[in-house]
Amino acid sequence: MTDRVTLFEMGPRDGLQNETVQIATADKIALVDLLSACGFTKIEVTSFVSPRWVPQMANATEVLAGITRAPGVSYAALTPNLRGFDGALAAKADEVAIFASASEGFSRANINCSIDESLARFAPVAQAARDADLPLRGYVSCVTDCPYDGPTDPAQVLRVAQALIDLGAYEVSLGDTIGAATPETTKRLLDRLLDHIPATRLAGHFHDTGGRALDNIAASLDRGLRTFDAAIGGLGGCPYAPGAKGNVATEAVTAMLADRGFDTGLDPQALDRARAFAQNLRSPR
Repeated sequence: MTDRVTLFEMGPRDGLQNETVQIATADKIALVDLLSACGFTKIEVTSFVSPRWVPQMANATEVLAGITRAPGVSYAALTPNLRGFDGALAAKADEVAIFASASEGFSRANINCSIDESLARFAPVAQAARDADLPLRGYVSCVTDCPYDGPTDPAQVLRVAQALIDLGAYEVSLGDTIGAATPETTKRLLDRLLDHIPATRLAGHFHDTGGRALDNIAASLDRGLRTFDAAIGGLGGCPYAPGAKGNVATEAVTAMLADRGFDTGLDPQALDRARAFAQNLRSPR
């Protein structure tokens, strides 16, 4: 049997969050609906964050309410606090996510608190997710390099990833936030983590800033990871990580995986339609 890899589509949230021109709610809904036709089982639709900090996500409730939900697809939302969680729950998100940093500098820049403070903040969100029987996913940022602190110690990544799992995360996505990871640093990180956390509980989230995202995914595959985040058309980046432009493109990952004999269950023609639409959202109209 062909080995299966899950691609967690990030385009509607991580792909669009840093766009400076407000994208219409109808266009965001249309993008999610196009992605739903591709064969994904996981799509991160939006985030329930303060519109003061991420204006592009101000219409989170309207987007989740407007999409046509396909059978077998989990529609996820990022929820940094209880207020965000309550919004996601009311909007009928199928799962929620929390995010922490493996570097103190990025934690301060991104959410204005220390790593330990961020984990304490997430505890009520995790409890609320358990109470609502809603799956919880965790993200760890800057897993190999930080734009403020430099190289990240794998031991620190392990500490934060384990803390998220202890809070109840079914899976932790390892974020190469500035796209500086190499296969060597990726392998070194995973060798440390996999002594304590099974590969089935980890996902890879690689930005392609340095053109090494596919190489890092290949290194992760060799270590047993079978879930990866990607964004249609390579959209996205992080507003608090200078130079972090471009998630790895979903269509490029799909093609690479097919060449290596892995099955994603995705329809290349449907992906191409979604890619064309997504990239047009960034073009002047």
